[in-house]
Amino acid sequence: MTLQWQDIDTVLLDMDGTLLDLHFDNYFWLQHLPKRYAQIYQVDVLSIENRLHQMYAQMQGKLQWYCFDWWAQQLQVDIIELKKEITHLIEIRPSATEFLQNLQQSHCRVVLLTNSHRAGMQLKFDKTGIDQYFDEIVSSHDYGFCKEQQEFWQAAETHLKFDKRRCLFIDDSLPVLTAAKKFGIAFNIAVKNPDSKKPANTFSDFDSVSDFGQLTRKLSGITSKPNTF
Repeated sequence: MTLQWQDIDTVLLDMDGTLLDLHFDNYFWLQHLPKRYAQIYQVDVLSIENRLHQMYAQMQGKLQWYCFDWWAQQLQVDIIELKKEITHLIEIRPSATEFLQNLQQSHCRVVLLTNSHRAGMQLKFDKTGIDQYFDEIVSSHDYGFCKEQQEFWQAAETHLKFDKRRCLFIDDSLPVLTAAKKFGIAFNIAVKNPDSKKPANTFSDFDSVSDFGQLTRKLSGITSKPNTF
């Protein structure tokens, strides 16, 4: 990886699977939600698993996929309340806190760009406190487009007024990284192991990391953050 921090003044970070362990989300959608739905409505768990998998396949990559309100309406369950039942599974990925702390002290503007619904973000902020490290926090729901769509990046550029030639973006999703690269974000890095309980992914078109430590070390000696942007 040939990343040079002096060429970067804005760092755009994903949340789930990048800063936080994706196991919480995978466990919720694949195991906890079908189990609790079956209990609430007294149905066979296999039947609701099949129904959910069909819905996931249809909605993946669309804004509704990330919208708790949409899922609550479709399933007639309180998504947030069900998520609260397993908040003990929300965890920061190893070395993410140190990386965020170093970024906060660097010259870089640090922005969270997530597809997460605002209610889900708050649940994770309350557990981890990572919101304190960001200069800006953006949910794709703010723009009406998810990160897989070019319209999201156009809205982000207008809102955040970044220079995409001097932006670093880190995410665990290949479709999202591909969209960012297509838009012109200069530096894109993939997270290889978003879910601690699953094998690492392989990325052929992007530099990738499994530990933020290798990025944190390169921040040493970089000019400190200015008072204003």
